[in-house]
Amino acid sequence: MMPQLRSTSIILGLAPIVLVIALWQGLVSFGFAPAVLLPPPGYVFGRLFQQLVTWTFQQEIAATLIRLFAGFAIAVVLGVSIGIAAAASPAINAVVRPIVRVLAPLPKVALYPALLLLLGFGHGSKITLVAADALFPILLSTYYGASTVEQKLIWSAMAAGTPRYQILFKVVLPAAMPSILTGCRIGLVISCIVVFLAEMITSSDGLGHVLVTAARTFQAVDMFVPLITISLLGLILNGLLGAVRAYLLRGFPEA
Repeated sequence: MMPQLRSTSIILGLAPIVLVIALWQGLVSFGFAPAVLLPPPGYVFGRLFQQLVTWTFQQEIAATLIRLFAGFAIAVVLGVSIGIAAAASPAINAVVRPIVRVLAPLPKVALYPALLLLLGFGHGSKITLVAADALFPILLSTYYGASTVEQKLIWSAMAAGTPRYQILFKVVLPAAMPSILTGCRIGLVISCIVVFLAEMITSSDGLGHVLVTAARTFQAVDMFVPLITISLLGLILNGLLGAVRAYLLRGFPEA
């Protein structure tokens, strides 16, 4: 039964992608959009396969992934640590809550010019922007998950003689894991978007830089290649994180 459900889920997930590609081909075939501005999907995917085997394009992908993973990792470490601490300590919660309320709604890209002045045009400013954007969904999900842990689980652990610091790792963190991983999936999607945007604004490498360079030279096919590449990377990374989530939550009913 499970393989059938999995196959159905995969088919339903692929259906919208196929429909978008069919609509794309229809717009070009029936002349609603000139091929110079909107090239046929066959040309774009053909160019994508050509680019994927070149060392130059692989370096562009690597530059984007380095920034993405570094920023996302920083966001996970900070988000989980601060979220757990805020849920465990009323004093820390009192400090963190107003900061989150002020900074969470703020578009972090507005801070990018200041980050460029402070950290320069290299990896640092882009990694910091990714971390800042991905931080808050992870932090809030962690705080929610840790705050909703049933008190009787903590009391039972304390009654069994478990030290307080071990309760954090043996009770609170495992119980909050579904919420934490949900926040991580949201943060990963945000990281993919932000790193691409940062590279479009100012960068000498990366997929965002490839798109801007192609747009400036009116190379429509090459302009769509990095867009599809970052979409495929996001799809693959989300699938890998989903597999990790299924493994870590294999004892949870909702998993």
